[in-house]
Amino acid sequence: MTDLATLRRGRESFEQRAWSDSHRLLTAADRDGALEPEDLERVATAAYLLGRDDESEAFRARAHQAFVNRRDHEGAARSAGWLAFGLLQRGAVAPASGWLARAARILDEAQLDSVVRGYLLIPSAIQRMVQGDAAGGHAAFSQAAAIAAHFDDPDLASLARHGRGRALIQLGNIAEGVALLDEAMVAVIAGAVAPILAGDIYCSVLEACQDTFDLRRAYEWTASLAQWCASQPDLVRYRGECLLYRAEVMQLRGNWDQAAQDARNACGLLTSGEGRPMAGAAFYRLGELHRLRGEFTKAEAAYARANERGRKPYPGLALLRLAQGQIDAAAASIRGVLVDTRAPAARARVLAAAIEILLAARDLDNARAATEELTEIARRIGASLLRAASAHAIGALLLAQGDIAGASTSLRLAWEMWRDLEMPYEEAQTCLLVAAVCEKRGDQDGRRLELETARRLFKQLAAEACLARIAEQSERASPQQIGSLSEREAQVLRLLAAGRTNRAIADELFISEKTVARHVSNIFDKLGVSSRTGATAWAFQHNLI
Repeated sequence: MTDLATLRRGRESFEQRAWSDSHRLLTAADRDGALEPEDLERVATAAYLLGRDDESEAFRARAHQAFVNRRDHEGAARSAGWLAFGLLQRGAVAPASGWLARAARILDEAQLDSVVRGYLLIPSAIQRMVQGDAAGGHAAFSQAAAIAAHFDDPDLASLARHGRGRALIQLGNIAEGVALLDEAMVAVIAGAVAPILAGDIYCSVLEACQDTFDLRRAYEWTASLAQWCASQPDLVRYRGECLLYRAEVMQLRGNWDQAAQDARNACGLLTSGEGRPMAGAAFYRLGELHRLRGEFTKAEAAYARANERGRKPYPGLALLRLAQGQIDAAAASIRGVLVDTRAPAARARVLAAAIEILLAARDLDNARAATEELTEIARRIGASLLRAASAHAIGALLLAQGDIAGASTSLRLAWEMWRDLEMPYEEAQTCLLVAAVCEKRGDQDGRRLELETARRLFKQLAAEACLARIAEQSERASPQQIGSLSEREAQVLRLLAAGRTNRAIADELFISEKTVARHVSNIFDKLGVSSRTGATAWAFQHNLI
């Protein structure tokens, strides 16, 4: 017989969510004598939450067989379903499908009307969502919700409610979907949901916040997840995911030191288990932080690790190439990523990066198309973050097209929204474009003030590459003074850099082609360049375009 005192303490530790103690005590009791199937389920759960997947699955399999031997059909089906759940989390689809089929067969042969049937609907509902059948997923989750209500099962009810919310968001009914997610989270926070399901619902809701660009909810639920993890000090499962989500929120809020620390810790935790799917996302986040700080070699290495773990390093790697001055390489990469990216949330992120890169490459037609698409996604989703990104993109495009008044209006709107969202890096980037608007107008005081605001924000973030860029801009005077160019020569240079031929420049400025050739020769001499390519590069470096 088992040591009853050890077994009792193991059960108490389980109820107190002291997972290490519960695992140690229950396994000790198991060595003294075979545990009952309910205790085997407990130790399997503890092992899972401690990140010991193989051990957890072994105990689940033993629990299943013990229920079969007892002729407890519902228990046998339940343990098979949980075993399938753990296998699916690891990406082991084939064995998971086998266990799901076994669980269904047991219930069918016993002709049981059981709440377990509702749990068995969840994997197929999720699969439909992954395949893009949000309506089918919503129907399956709704069926599970009805079973949960029939058996008054709070775990299944929360799982189904959150699944319906995700499906509604995917169907475009964002407000109703978010409301269901909030309702599901109320039960999680109240402790009315089993720990494994609570952790998965937390992570899924935060994914939904990313899909809807809801920064406020992401911040609140990330803080709640951090508290939930902290209340279980020996919890391993979900801690890495928690740090990863917090790293992104901290990055957007401008706390880059904390974000980098969280990203590094997430990389360590998520790579400790075999095939953890979010490890690639953690390395990508770390790469983003290195890129933003101008640590390009470290960024390159982190992006490579992300790619090894199955997370394609875009759009970050394309933006890295842009920051390194490799405009053609950046443009080629981002064009390919645009072709391959279809999911709205992921595409919106790629579009924002693509617009910046395509404008630098002077591909105005594609930049205009990308801006229009981003604006439409922002209108459809309705998130403030996306509206700000759209306004910034519109302003940048109008500035490139020479519509100074329109650019100023859009950029001022973007600046106000970035400030309301408390996103200092994006605010600083918009300030740089507003400074360019001021320069076009000849407003040197306005330009200086905008550059000073951007410098202050970048200094707070320790964005060294951006600070170096501002230093270069601050050292130069107005376009007419740079390189001793006359106003007419500056006009010719802008058109030359836009790809105009001498004949086209002559037609636009109402001067002779011979006069244009003389201006071009003078420009080359004053700038110390020997080709139109060199003059174009100089114009870009000094924001004349």
